[in-house]
Amino acid sequence: MKNVFKIASILAFIIGIMSIVAGSKVLLGIDTKNYTVLNWLVTYNVIYGFISIIVAYLIWTTNKFTKKAIIFILASHITLLFYLSFFNENVASESIKAMVFRISIWSIIALLTLNLKTQSK
Repeated sequence: MKNVFKIASILAFIIGIMSIVAGSKVLLGIDTKNYTVLNWLVTYNVIYGFISIIVAYLIWTTNKFTKKAIIFILASHITLLFYLSFFNENVASESIKAMVFRISIWSIIALLTLNLKTQSK
């Protein structure tokens, strides 16, 4: 069971680093895109990248706030995807795909960790 938490933690850490690196490159002008970039969305992704690293640590240490943190991130991403899909006409399809990818990874993390925590009680 401990290995599953480590795998989930590593996934959270990797997606956090990916968000920070990719978003920072865009915000700093190092990486330019051939589509409309919503700076507020890139900023959101960088901030959640840092939050993901913190949550990765919580998962690794099986902290009591792990469940709430995972649900918070997943709910935030789902809410934002809903907003981008239905209420924002300027969003690039790449942004939608990236958010779906984040939701997929965080769903896997949630399934790995939340299910095991429930079973262990």
